[in-house]
Amino acid sequence: MEVQGLRHAYGRRPVLNGIDLVLHSGVVAGIVGENGAGKSTLLKILCGELQPRSGFVRHLGRFGYCPQKAVLNKALTVRQHLDFFKAAYGLTDLRRAEEVMEMLNLADYADERASVLSGGTQQKLNLTLAVMHDPQLLLLDEPYQGFDWDTYQRFWDLTAQLRARGRSVLVVSHLAYDAQQLDELQRLKDGTLCAAPLVTP
Repeated sequence: MEVQGLRHAYGRRPVLNGIDLVLHSGVVAGIVGENGAGKSTLLKILCGELQPRSGFVRHLGRFGYCPQKAVLNKALTVRQHLDFFKAAYGLTDLRRAEEVMEMLNLADYADERASVLSGGTQQKLNLTLAVMHDPQLLLLDEPYQGFDWDTYQRFWDLTAQLRARGRSVLVVSHLAYDAQQLDELQRLKDGTLCAAPLVTP
């Protein structure tokens, strides 16, 4: 992914003041920032949900997006969600989805409706839907919210697997609890990105 000169404002209030970012293959990068720093605005622009005032975003290959709030149909089961996204992505099978479900301990919930899943289990499904088409680029917004410690560790195992396969992963969070898992870390402050040390606060 290549990003150049992103600027955005809400009315007269500037939020992004010239964001430049290059995310290479096989790199797990993080962006941290306080609430209100513009992280959500940046992610919406990166995934195409919002048009910037100026600048551009270029993706090479398929990309996946896991929003902070799971966007699920509470009436559908986990399996029905997978079938729906299989059709949307034009996939021939659910092999990759099933691999991720096993990795995240989600497989046992395949026939449960989303309405009865805990917040953490809903987030497991949210993540599975984002990666089941094997994207070259994965954008993650607070992806482990609601995870217990075991699932949190499994999440980073999945991320390491993606890195080893040459995928690019961008994790956006308000705190860098997991900085040791990243190859690059930047802080969003005053509408711009600056390099941050890879140390746990």
